Amino acid sequence: PPQHADSVCRRDYLIPSFSCFYFSPCASAQADSSSSVVVAGYNVSAPAGSSTVLQCVSGRMVWTRDAVRDRQRVVHWDMYRPEPDYAMERVVDMFSSGDQRIYNSYNPGRVGLNPTAFKDGNFSLVIKDVTMNDRGLYSCNLHHLYCHLHETIRVQLNVTKSRRKEQRFWDGHKAVYVVLLGSTAVLPCVNRRTVWTDWSNEEEDQQVVHWERQSPGIRHDSADRLVDLYASGEQRRYGAPLLQRKMNISDRAFAEGDFSLTIFDLQPTDQGVYSCHLHHHYCGLHERRVFQLTVEPPLVQTTAAAKALPNATKAESPRVITVILPEQRHHFLLPLGYVLTSFLLLAFIILIVILVTRRRRTKGLTRPGTMLLIFFTLE
Repeated sequence: PPQHADSVCRRDYLIPSFSCFYFSPCASAQADSSSSVVVAGYNVSAPAGSSTVLQCVSGRMVWTRDAVRDRQRVVHWDMYRPEPDYAMERVVDMFSSGDQRIYNSYNPGRVGLNPTAFKDGNFSLVIKDVTMNDRGLYSCNLHHLYCHLHETIRVQLNVTKSRRKEQRFWDGHKAVYVVLLGSTAVLPCVNRRTVWTDWSNEEEDQQVVHWERQSPGIRHDSADRLVDLYASGEQRRYGAPLLQRKMNISDRAFAEGDFSLTIFDLQPTDQGVYSCHLHHHYCGLHERRVFQLTVEPPLVQTTAAAKALPNATKAESPRVITVILPEQRHHFLLPLGYVLTSFLLLAFIILIVILVTRRRRTKGLTRPGTMLLIFFTLE
C-alpha cells in the first residue's frame, strides 16, 4: 500500500493567509515525479516584497548514518495467553544480522526462526514438540527503524490430541492453526518486499528531494525544476542566478526532515503552483505536496507625519450643558401629608355634626339616630 507521510498545516511561516486541502493517495508509487502520490495541497498568499516559506516536512526522509545497520531491521514474535493470567510475553527476537534472542529458558533449541529470514523474507516461527502451554495468540511484528515501517501478522495456535481435528483456516481476522500435541508447528509470517530482504550500500543516492514550479496555465509535466537535493549533501539548482538567490533550502534538510522552500522578495512573477517531491527509493516512499502561491499587492505603510489642519488649534471645544437635578431626600413626607389632611377633614366633619346636633337639642327637635344619620350623610 502507498505510504502516508506527515501532512501538517501550520501558520507560523506563511503571511498573511494560509489554507490547505488534502488528497487521497490514488496513484502508484513510482520513481518518476509524475506518478508521485499527492498527499496534501496548500493555498498560500503573501504580499509582494515579503518572504514566505512553503513547508515540506517528512520524518520518513530523515537520513541517519548508522554503522550497526542490522539494528534498523528487527522481527519479534509475541504470544498472548488467554488463561489463566491473560499475559503477553515475548517469544523471540531476530535482527537482520541473523542474531536471535529467545526469552523463555524452556524454548532454546525448540523455538526459533529461519537464520536467512532477512534474505528470503520468511519470518515464520517454528515450534517443535508442541505442548498445551504453547496455545495462544501469536503476533509476528516487523520493524524497520530506518524506513519507519511497522507491520504485524497474527496467528492463533490451538493444540489437540486427536489427529482428525488437525486443521488450518481463516476466521475472518487471523489464521487459526490446530496442530497435534507433540508435533512441529510452523506459524506463517512471510514478507518478501525488497525493503525487508535487501539493503543497498548506496542509500544516499536513493534519497532525493526536488522542487518544481508551474507558471499559471502550464501543465504539471512541463513544470520548471528549481532545485534537487540528495542525501549525500549534493544540491543542484536550476534557472536564472537571480531566481536561485531568491530561494533557499536548509543545509540540514535530510538531518531534520525539513525540506521547506523559502522565497525572498516575492513578486507577481513568482505566482504559480509549487511542488515538493520526496523520493526514498529504498523505502518505497514517493510523495508530493502541492502549493498554490498567490502574490497580493504590497502592504501600504504611511511613514510621513500627518499635517495639522489650519484651524485645528482654533477649533472650539464642544459646549456641554450640565443640569443638576436636586435629590428628593424628603419624598417620604408626601404620604404623611395626605394622612394628616384626611384626619383634619374628618375632624372638621365631626365638629360640624356636633354643632348641628347641639342646635337641634336646644330646639327640642332631636330624634334617636339623627346624629348617626347626619354623620353618614356627610360622609
